[in-house]
Amino acid sequence: MAEATNPGTITIDGQQYDVNSLSENGRSQIANLRITDQEIQRLNQQLAIAQTARAAYARALEAELPKTEQ
Repeated sequence: MAEATNPGTITIDGQQYDVNSLSENGRSQIANLRITDQEIQRLNQQLAIAQTARAAYARALEAELPKTEQ
């Protein structure tokens, strides 16, 4: 949706905009988008860590279960 191509411009839906020509509210919304994107990236990293830990716990549990004949 929004992508910074250089510090002074932003591309939104394929259209480039000069950040300095936007209203203060527009620049604030860009800042909000950037902060939100960073938070999503951080949360995705946390999710990957949690999923890795869960898989390790599941493997450890499987090793502790009594063996059954099938």
